[in-house]
Amino acid sequence: MTSLTTAQETRPDGDRQGPPRPVCKVTGPRVLRSEWAKFWSLRSSWITLGLGLLFLLAFGMIAAARYKSGYGDGTLRRDFAAQTAVSLSLFGTNFAQLALGVLGVLVTAGEYSTGMIRSTLAAVPRRLPVLWSKAAVFGLVTVVVATAGSFAVFLFAHGIVDGTPAALGFSHAGVVRSLLGAGLYLGLVGVIGTALGALLRSVAGGISVLVAALMLIPGLISLLPSSWQDDISPYLPSNAGEAMFALTHDSTTLSPGAGLLTLLAWTALALGGAAYRMVRTDA
Repeated sequence: MTSLTTAQETRPDGDRQGPPRPVCKVTGPRVLRSEWAKFWSLRSSWITLGLGLLFLLAFGMIAAARYKSGYGDGTLRRDFAAQTAVSLSLFGTNFAQLALGVLGVLVTAGEYSTGMIRSTLAAVPRRLPVLWSKAAVFGLVTVVVATAGSFAVFLFAHGIVDGTPAALGFSHAGVVRSLLGAGLYLGLVGVIGTALGALLRSVAGGISVLVAALMLIPGLISLLPSSWQDDISPYLPSNAGEAMFALTHDSTTLSPGAGLLTLLAWTALALGGAAYRMVRTDA
């Protein structure tokens, strides 16, 4: 009786307590697995990823079909006549980036709006591994989905415009690089959205800043004098990303490598701001 009483501790109310639970150390891989499971458990993740993929595929095929129709009846506009199978297939990138960027904001800001972030940070007191894991999980998922979608829509668009001046194959110089660049660009946009959600801690605020950075600011820059546009415009996130997947370049655009470095710098800036606020302020 004595040994049994000693082996089993009792609570103050007299109830017997079982053996103590094992203490699990918080590690990077465990935080990653937790964020991976959390991401796929949300219905919004599936829906918004599907929308991003749908935009990429649908608008690319519509653009290719419009080109083929206009080429056949001779009604192509001059600017549209210069398109290639790559540019036509990636026509939906501007729409897909909004869906994927918004989902990135929801991945982090959604937890702040529901209060779930308190439980997350209680489980991971060091905080920063949570941010890195969210960004890594969502960035990886977005790159894979967007790259697969880019190659898939190119196959469809290539079949539609076959026999026209826009027809290109995978063996053409720059085609594979452009398709990979489009997938990487959309992945980085998703990471920027994740960082903005953690930085602003507001779904509405994060989406507003994202839309402004990708769409509104480039429009405002176009109102500046031409000399200013040439100095500023290529380094905006959307224009730098476009340089990553554009098939051809001129003196007013960045090279693919420079575009990638510029977008990585914007991504690092957003993540740095999110990390600073996460460490310095409470949830």
